[in-house]
Amino acid sequence: MNEPHRPDPEAFLRAAAQEGRGRLKVFLGAAPGVGKTWEMLTEGRQRREAGVDVVVGVVETHGRRETEALVHGHEIIPRRTVDHQGHSLGEMDIDAILARHPQLVLVDELAHSNAPGSRHPKRYQDVEELLAAGIDVYSTINIQHVESLNDVVASFTRVRVRETVPDSILEHAEIEVVDIPPDELIERLKDGKVYIPQEASRALNHFFSKSNLTALRELALRRAAQAVDAQMLDYVRAHALAGSFAAGERVIVAVSEQPSAAGLVRSAKRLADALRAPWTAIHIETPRGLQLSDEDRQRLADTLALASRLGAETASIPAPSVADGLRSFAADARATQIVIGKSARSWWFELRHGSVVDRLVRDIGPVAVHVMPGEESAPRTKVTRGGHWGDPIGYVWSMLAVIGMTVLGRLMLEVIDLGNIALLYLVPVMFAAASHGLRTGLATGLASSLAYNFFFLPPTGTLTVSNPENVISILVFLGVAVVTSQFAARMHAQSVLAQSSARQNATLAGFSRQLTASPSLEEIRHAICAEIARLFDVRAVLMIPSDEGPQLRAAYPPEDRLDEIERAAARWAMEHGEPAGRGSSTLTASDWLFLPVPTKDAVLAVIGLAREDAGEPVRSDQFPLLMSLIDQAAIALDRMALEEAMIEAGQIRERDRLRSALLSSVSHDLRTPLTTIISATRELRTHPSPELIDTLDGEAQRLSRFVANLLDMARVEAGALPMRAEATDLFDAVASAAHDSRSALADRHLDVQIPPDIPLVRVDPVLLHHILINLLDNAGRYGDPGTPVTVRSLREPDAISLSVIDQGPGIPAGMEARVFDTFTRLEGSDRSKTGTGLGLAIVKAFAEAMGLTVSARTVAAPPGACFTLHIPQSLILTDIMEKDIA
Repeated sequence: MNEPHRPDPEAFLRAAAQEGRGRLKVFLGAAPGVGKTWEMLTEGRQRREAGVDVVVGVVETHGRRETEALVHGHEIIPRRTVDHQGHSLGEMDIDAILARHPQLVLVDELAHSNAPGSRHPKRYQDVEELLAAGIDVYSTINIQHVESLNDVVASFTRVRVRETVPDSILEHAEIEVVDIPPDELIERLKDGKVYIPQEASRALNHFFSKSNLTALRELALRRAAQAVDAQMLDYVRAHALAGSFAAGERVIVAVSEQPSAAGLVRSAKRLADALRAPWTAIHIETPRGLQLSDEDRQRLADTLALASRLGAETASIPAPSVADGLRSFAADARATQIVIGKSARSWWFELRHGSVVDRLVRDIGPVAVHVMPGEESAPRTKVTRGGHWGDPIGYVWSMLAVIGMTVLGRLMLEVIDLGNIALLYLVPVMFAAASHGLRTGLATGLASSLAYNFFFLPPTGTLTVSNPENVISILVFLGVAVVTSQFAARMHAQSVLAQSSARQNATLAGFSRQLTASPSLEEIRHAICAEIARLFDVRAVLMIPSDEGPQLRAAYPPEDRLDEIERAAARWAMEHGEPAGRGSSTLTASDWLFLPVPTKDAVLAVIGLAREDAGEPVRSDQFPLLMSLIDQAAIALDRMALEEAMIEAGQIRERDRLRSALLSSVSHDLRTPLTTIISATRELRTHPSPELIDTLDGEAQRLSRFVANLLDMARVEAGALPMRAEATDLFDAVASAAHDSRSALADRHLDVQIPPDIPLVRVDPVLLHHILINLLDNAGRYGDPGTPVTVRSLREPDAISLSVIDQGPGIPAGMEARVFDTFTRLEGSDRSKTGTGLGLAIVKAFAEAMGLTVSARTVAAPPGACFTLHIPQSLILTDIMEKDIA
């Protein structure tokens, strides 16, 4: 709770979020035809004449000459043409506006839906991008297009508007209401200034009736007033301005566990309705509230639920006293009316603490305080364990402490004087007041004064005081004891509240840490159920939406199952986003209470709670903590859902990329050799020649290699790659691969530099053969024409390297790892647009399958690309006997 006259951090954060953004001004109308576009263009012209750089992004004139005349003189950004179903549609060109970057842009019809294929589906999203770029925007909207009012408008106009704008757009906008009386608007409609005559006649009989226009006008004025009120509260909170700033009424009603609280809530509802003001029901949690019985807690929960059903916001805040809590909350909410009930406190309580009403009236400032009488027949509230007089155990310990101080004083009587002995008795007084409350401290002070009189003041053994000075000492001692008890009790109350708040914060922090540490969605769900069940000593279930209704996904204890009535309550909570079941106002026959886990867009799940004894699942004082935990659960579930959606989207993008690349490769590398083969076959029939036969053979081999690469890649991705490792001579492997790649190396010299002492290696000869063929084919295809290709093997301390080096453009810097990605072609490297992008990907996959590594780099002299296989020590055969056996 923020203190009065102290800046609100959240208001500061909201203001900071607007720094660097453009300002949005919305011209709000009750209905079409009130002159929103006219007003926007008129003010835009005034700003332009004042030297502001103004452009027109999009304005709908609807053929009205007056509106077209206002557009004249403005710089107009040409619209972007979008083809849709054979029609050319003109939409606002957001890229052109961003490139032009004016100070102010005029954008008509904020709720407009863009044509398919546009960057954003809605125009208000285009406006948000312009605002984010620091460009101010003027726009127009009718009240029926506001999302939260869509159902309200449809209920009396019988017309449901499909194009809506989120309320959040208006929360940070400056709103100017463009308003004319309904009769004048109807006359404009009849004169053809809004619609053409045929449409105007139909509109007069339906949407544009006087009753509808009056209701729409009221909605527009109220929505503008709410926006202004919210912005005013943000400003005064951010700047710590004192006062209620009562441009609009705001009502607060203080509720307690008393039976009369329900009547108090109804009275506050009638007052709020009469003032047409928002209202809040608040419960102040004082240290005394910790001693409430279960019956009182249930009554308090029912009262808050009643207030919520009647349309109030509800809150529960800790405070040392009711008056302090109300004063603090009223200052933060800028309340103008406070409703409280007539006090049921005893005269002794009122004498010591003062009347709540008196303290409010004295300290609250310019706020009206309404005191409502309670029900005469209402029973007095009972307090658990000791009632109003405190815990009996506290009295026992306090009396024992007094006895201990008496014994200590008798033992020290010869050492210290009577005045110092009196100070010893302050110790049990402070102990009793701090540990067990004010009444126990006062009783301990009285007992201490009697013990001091009886055992130490002459004549000892009696309560008679012979010396008048001793009477003054006893009275002073009693006064000090009372004051000390008061201070100690107040510190105890504040300590209890601080401990309660610290426990709640620690619980929330621990719950959040546990959810963050859970690696999967299922573990998060089970952690939510287990933690809530442990913290509130209940059974807990978590259900998610599905086509068949709520589906049970986690439970604690795990064997919990639900009957039909529980499933019905869970379905209702999921569909309506409100609590259902026991303790709510819906389907109360269920033993379970179901609470939705909502996000901004949907209800992700519902959490069900029930007790073994079929009692109320959650006490009223525990409800704020439970709702905070549910908010944390919603954040965790939403985060995990977003992560899964991002992973799935990434997989879809990768599949689309592979599919596009594969289709591109197939369309070229499969069609090109087939076309050549077909042409050569036709030519061979009429003019046989050896060159045509060589062409057919070369293209057939090319096609065969391409199909083999596709099959090999499919085997790699399917994990069905057979491998039979055996001793292999690298020189023989290179020679065999060179023979099968002779067509790719037809005009090149192959320089094989493999020392004779290179040992055998244990690899799969078939896979190594495929690797070398792809590397040689890559070198022969993309090296400079007529340049040699080098195959070099070197013995390293812990490996053998086998490199294929060409002389060509090499590999662009930073792309050495990407050349092995599937379907990757790099400009200026060893990949070309005519390749499939599979050869080097197969090289890497086959190498890794055998335990080898492959790398690529650019060599400087002579320039070219070098692809190197690294065979680790574990695959090198150095035993001569194993060579002989091979």
